[in-house]
Amino acid sequence: MSMARRLLPALVAIVVVVLLGAACASDSSTSGGDVGERPVRVTTTANFITDLAEVIGGERVEVTGLLGPGVDPHLYKASAGDVAALRDADVVFYGGLDLEGRMADVLDELSDDKPTIAVSEGIPDDRKRQPTEFEGKFDPHIWFSVPLWREAVDVVEQAYVELDPDNADGYRERADAYRAELEALDAEVRETLASIPDDKRVLVTSHDAFGYFGEEYDFEVVGIQGTSTATEATTADIDRVAGVIADRGLEAVFIESTVSPQTIRAVLAAAERRGQTARIGGELFADAAGERGTPEGTYIGMVRHNVGLIAEGLAPSGSR
Repeated sequence: MSMARRLLPALVAIVVVVLLGAACASDSSTSGGDVGERPVRVTTTANFITDLAEVIGGERVEVTGLLGPGVDPHLYKASAGDVAALRDADVVFYGGLDLEGRMADVLDELSDDKPTIAVSEGIPDDRKRQPTEFEGKFDPHIWFSVPLWREAVDVVEQAYVELDPDNADGYRERADAYRAELEALDAEVRETLASIPDDKRVLVTSHDAFGYFGEEYDFEVVGIQGTSTATEATTADIDRVAGVIADRGLEAVFIESTVSPQTIRAVLAAAERRGQTARIGGELFADAAGERGTPEGTYIGMVRHNVGLIAEGLAPSGSR
């Protein structure tokens, strides 16, 4: 056998190793780790988290949001396409605290391979609500307190800086600007709600999503369903809430964009049988923001929409 023929298998093996190494290098440059000059690929769950990721990320990020307007994250199950988007991301942002309860297994699995971050993770336990019916778990609806949502900004900012340190200054500048916007929003919310008398500061909604809002802005919040929409309203729940409406003389209750209005209508009928006529004061954005491209499709616009409806609905009838 000639020398050339004896060397051929070794040369082929070397070429294969080189090609495989190049392929691996190519893969590592496009999935996680050092993002280099390309945009950071981000996947998010609820659309107000998508908004947050885009605001802080700016032009450095490409964000894929899985849950659009009107989608209830408590009940959502990830599709095959969703799982692909999650696996393709450099970083995943989700609500946490069991907000996306039916996606928990997928999110847990992803956390072994890439940053998979709950935006609620930076909030100390002593600032979280722990409803009695939620079996020792925390209420996930932190975004209804604007000061708590500012804590989520810190979490997203830190994740971006760690993933893409060469562009850290941009992330920090956008985060600082957004924190200032949220501080102004918080002051605006307090001013808008100040006109509601103490005895009318009772917010009746489809499910108990507004507990943080109530604690932050001094409202009694009465939900027909529990903290998660996975629990269904009972006849006793309807009677209980109808009794609150009648006893407190409430003139307005509120439906939610992600929950069927059927139970609210049943409550209104039960309250009328007790002698108190109330109306639907409007549709609040609870577990999802509005349509993309509208003011309500952003976190700030969603909060303004909700607060405006609440202020108008609960104001004394003579002042409307």
